[in-house]
Amino acid sequence: MDLQYWLFCGSALIFSTFLAFCIILIACSQTYPIIHRSKKEKYFLDPASGKELEFSSISEKPTLSLSVVVPAYNEEERLPPMLDECLDFLEERSKNIKSFSYEIIIVSDGSKDSTVKKSLEYTKKYGSNKVRVLELEQNRGKGGAVRLGVFSTRGALVLFADADGASKFADLTKLESNIKELTKCDYIKESASIADKLAIVIGSRAHLEEEAVASRTFFRTILMYGFHFLVWLFAVKGIKDTQCGFKLFTRRAAEICFSSLHVERWAFDVELLYIAQTLKIPIGEIAINWTEIDGSKVTPVWSWIQMGIDLGLIWLRYTVGAWKIKELVKN
Repeated sequence: MDLQYWLFCGSALIFSTFLAFCIILIACSQTYPIIHRSKKEKYFLDPASGKELEFSSISEKPTLSLSVVVPAYNEEERLPPMLDECLDFLEERSKNIKSFSYEIIIVSDGSKDSTVKKSLEYTKKYGSNKVRVLELEQNRGKGGAVRLGVFSTRGALVLFADADGASKFADLTKLESNIKELTKCDYIKESASIADKLAIVIGSRAHLEEEAVASRTFFRTILMYGFHFLVWLFAVKGIKDTQCGFKLFTRRAAEICFSSLHVERWAFDVELLYIAQTLKIPIGEIAINWTEIDGSKVTPVWSWIQMGIDLGLIWLRYTVGAWKIKELVKN
């Protein structure tokens, strides 16, 4: 009798605590994300004229084939080699395919080093129609930086690529082939048509996992598998690598997913894919070449633990209705 009583009291206490936590979570959460953008962050510098020009909006019709968004926080060392590789590829393609056009938007996420200065050198060299720099006044986190970059694009397809250059940029062709299969459109020939389709293709490093396990400590391997399990349990099913910084969206899919994104830091990829799966947006996962580059801003143990907590909170907030996905009406 005493044991049953204490079990009942314990269960009631746990349930009451959880219920109170959920109520507080709902009361303190914004149902839909509030996206702050200062007046300065709506403009980019055109070095040729010396004028501040206004960025385009993703709600507008596309005027280019491809937009590449590169989030950068204190990346003065790693960014230039990445941009060189990226621009060599895109320039060569635009010379060979006259209907292909592109832009690169570098988003400096409150950088304290020379990231903006070095980025503007590329704007001067290639022109502001091809390379634009979005300078955020404060650090928002990678997810927040990517979102504001995406919202400033003009492309029918939108790619976000990490500034470290870990992904081989030529592997874009692999992602393009898969998105062509998903949408039944050739975006180089049918930019306007593919922009309104719904599809996402993500680069994947899952095929490199055995090599990664061999080079990591046992503890870091446990954390890695633990994180994969939490992603599967709380958020995204059927995707092996949610965190690779090489993801391709149709314009419409990017607008829908980023408009509902609440998480602005490391776990934002997971929420993006959770939103896409909830809305039944087709997602492809393609193996790409990837190389570890020194200088990562991720602290292995702490960042994974933090992301694990974020995953649980993402699931809980959506489950109890503290967060909801926006319904965007097609213009």
